[in-house]
Amino acid sequence: MNISQAVAIRISQLLKEKNLSQYKLEQLAGLSHDTIKSIMKGKAKGVNLKTVVAIADGFGMKVSEFLDNELFDYDNLNID
Repeated sequence: MNISQAVAIRISQLLKEKNLSQYKLEQLAGLSHDTIKSIMKGKAKGVNLKTVVAIADGFGMKVSEFLDNELFDYDNLNID
């Protein structure tokens, strides 16, 4: 999977775990609906670090916590 797909899956996991809606995450992260929607629908070509930082902040966690998941293990990612 690519990084955008891994981020989308991780967001889904955390939304369920923290019982948050996508809309609430957008508000907490200060990101537009279109940004989160494009990530979640797999239309984002890539996800930049600034966006990952905002998402992690929206979940009330550090970026390292957000990325501390097997989804982001080098062997699980297709880095083009």
